[in-house]
Amino acid sequence: MNARLDSLTGLKQGVSKPSYDRRRPSGIVHLGTGAFHKAHQAVYTDDALEGSGGDWMITGVSLRSPDVAAALNPQKGLYTLLTRGPEGTSARIVGSIAGVLVAPGDRAAVLAALTKPETRIVSLTITEKGYGLDPKTGGLDRNHPALAADLAEPTSMQSAVGLIVAALQHRRNRGQQPFTVLCCDNLPSNGKVLRRLALEFAAARNANMVPYLEGEVSFPSTMVDRITPASTDKTFADTLAATGREDYAAVETEPFSQWIIEDEFVAGRPEWEAGGALFVGDVAPYEKMKLRMLNGTHSMLAYSGFLAGHKYVRDVMADADLALLAARHMREAARTLEPVPGVDLQGYAGQLRERFANPAMAHETWQIAMDGSQKLPQRIIEPALIALRRGLPLDSYAFAVAAWMRYALGMTDRGDIYVLRDPRESEIATALAGSRRDANAVADHLLALPGLFPEELTGSAKWRDALQHKLQPMLAEGMRRAVAREAETCRV
Repeated sequence: MNARLDSLTGLKQGVSKPSYDRRRPSGIVHLGTGAFHKAHQAVYTDDALEGSGGDWMITGVSLRSPDVAAALNPQKGLYTLLTRGPEGTSARIVGSIAGVLVAPGDRAAVLAALTKPETRIVSLTITEKGYGLDPKTGGLDRNHPALAADLAEPTSMQSAVGLIVAALQHRRNRGQQPFTVLCCDNLPSNGKVLRRLALEFAAARNANMVPYLEGEVSFPSTMVDRITPASTDKTFADTLAATGREDYAAVETEPFSQWIIEDEFVAGRPEWEAGGALFVGDVAPYEKMKLRMLNGTHSMLAYSGFLAGHKYVRDVMADADLALLAARHMREAARTLEPVPGVDLQGYAGQLRERFANPAMAHETWQIAMDGSQKLPQRIIEPALIALRRGLPLDSYAFAVAAWMRYALGMTDRGDIYVLRDPRESEIATALAGSRRDANAVADHLLALPGLFPEELTGSAKWRDALQHKLQPMLAEGMRRAVAREAETCRV
């Protein structure tokens, strides 16, 4: 049996590892200690601790599964990060996580970590749906199971928003300093969104907390970017070969990493600049750039690429037709943006294409395609609406939405069934019942989903014509033929 990664000794030569004292206190509690956090924020924190120290170790929290804790805790929080690039793969041991708590099994321990005086930042990567955001109102979804339970029961918090507000209330009652709440999920204006949800929750549970949250607690917005595929057996085998240690907490990622942060911290922060983080006054221009150019293109490629038979994004980019459509989408998305300080958008688009084509990254199209109804508004629909208002071409956005609509049918051109992994999956299935091959009916039913497409778009004959023109060949001829047809229009 191979030795497990439970110390920094005995590793193979060439493996980077932390040299700082890991016994220092945890200044950060992170909700949602998954693969992305381990490939992104924890790495920046590792760099900060290596560069300038400070009491900034991380206590991780899993809000659902105990799997992350089971993998990390026997290794004292240590794990391997594999960075895969065209030139090869490097291994690094990350030491910034002290350990992981599991909220469903020990909420008291989680609340204790959140209320420790040493805790000065609470950060989150819980995915868009973890916030209980009602897409119709932009506020709390009172039907979200965890939020509904938290609003009804004052003694046991299940949701991230509930835990944060409860912890801040405990700290206020004890006369402790508040912490900064740092959202690191792909939500537009994520800090502002989380602040609004926290205020709404507090108003429903304890109204005297509202002025405190408004005046004493900061919710900086952030923009995060690093492609992090799900770990596989190859991840673990390559980790063993590189380090000489078994590590089932290992994650893999690409060389590129970006973190843009609004510098609004009420109790200090690590020197994340050591890892390349950029602190700005307003993250919005960078966020829109990423959502529209990277994430929007990713979504378009995920739906069309998956149905065209491509398992990975790298395979999609090796398809000349889809690579051409990716370049078009980035170009059109860039036309909807205001200037982004310090960024050449044409150069950024070229960088994105190189990242997507990275032959070492096994990023599955099916993984990217999940939660489409949550992702479309900011990635595709918002720039489509801007393009409509400005009289810009709608073709790329119409193609992307048509590809999502075709994907929403849940069946490949060969008849293979797949699950959408979308929070509105049953609603989508009901809407599409009996209209699987009629482009007009499919478009009409999905455009009518409550809270998804704005009336300005659905009421536009120009938009509907463009959408149905893209969807019809996908249904009648299959996605491969539809992609080839669409790419040919770009070459003319």
